[in-house]
Amino acid sequence: MTTAVRTKGPGRIDFDQVNRAALEVLPVLLKRWLPDGRACGREWTARNPTRVDRHPGSFRINMRSGRWSDFATGDRGGDPVSLAAYLFSLSQAEAARRLAEMLQIRSEQW
Repeated sequence: MTTAVRTKGPGRIDFDQVNRAALEVLPVLLKRWLPDGRACGREWTARNPTRVDRHPGSFRINMRSGRWSDFATGDRGGDPVSLAAYLFSLSQAEAARRLAEMLQIRSEQW
């Protein structure tokens, strides 16, 4: 089912809506984005693809909240949009747009 993304003003993305939709399928997204990772309780642990990371363990994503951190570098964020932006070197807005497309959330104003 395709739903429309509400915007907060002209051309503004409703990040909360995109993040809520992404959280519902976050384990699936993590398997796609970080295929060498594995679930450890509530967390997905993987090597960080943005740096030379030989061993999984310091890069973790909470699969319920979407909060993530690389404990080796101090990089961190609080939601799936920020994770996508970080992993794929995108702005927050572009990451939200791409996630919305992937999750079949549409907006006429983008």
